[in-house]
Amino acid sequence: MVKVKKIKVCLYNFVILLTITMLLACSSKKYKNYQTTTSLLNINDSISIDNKTQSFIEPYKKHINKDLDSVLAFNPITQDKSKGSWETNIGNLFSNVTLELTRPIFKKRENKTIDFCILNHGGIRAIIPSGDVTSRTAYEIMPFENSVMVIGLTGQEVIELANYILTEKKPHPLEGITIKTNTDYSKVLSVEINDIPLEENKIYYVATSDYLANGGDNMSFFKKSSIKYDLDYKLRNVFIDYFKKTDTLPNIATKHVINE
Repeated sequence: MVKVKKIKVCLYNFVILLTITMLLACSSKKYKNYQTTTSLLNINDSISIDNKTQSFIEPYKKHINKDLDSVLAFNPITQDKSKGSWETNIGNLFSNVTLELTRPIFKKRENKTIDFCILNHGGIRAIIPSGDVTSRTAYEIMPFENSVMVIGLTGQEVIELANYILTEKKPHPLEGITIKTNTDYSKVLSVEINDIPLEENKIYYVATSDYLANGGDNMSFFKKSSIKYDLDYKLRNVFIDYFKKTDTLPNIATKHVINE
């Protein structure tokens, strides 16, 4: 009986060993990447696509182009970021639209009000020509994946923002804020938020892009703040949603930097 028992134990161990060996043999081989190389591939019209591939992608291409080229609104006058010293009509449109569409969202989520908006002049990547406005227009003026964030700034940090505007001398898109300066635009005399004098100890909620919220374009005053809300709303989608609900784009000439 003892001998039989030993044989059974040995057989059992052999079966386990055989099973483990087979599992290891069947497992996929693991590869390690020791080196990578890159090269620039220029994709242009000279690259030929065979008829089968062309036939496959053509329906998708037509569907995408139909969506992008559907007319959403009308623009009566060209909106151009190069025409204006401290403000431009397209910059005013950018900030005005952003504030208009994000205020209700922030109010619903946080029960707080966005006080003003600042975006960056360099983020505007194209003009809006006079004529029909489409979804493609939104992709042209905002090709990046930037989303809207709301940052809480103290009144003192808002003054830093105002000084930054005068130092940069660029027509960054503004809405809800007025900066009053001396005649040569070298000094901030006062700041108003929605026509009310700034309070240095108050927290103001500012709509901006995630790029600027992280200190982009040297906007370091945003990095100091620990009060940050991500609305998870892409700027491009803000513009598309605005175009869909608007018949005619306004030509906004509001001045945000005023000398006294």
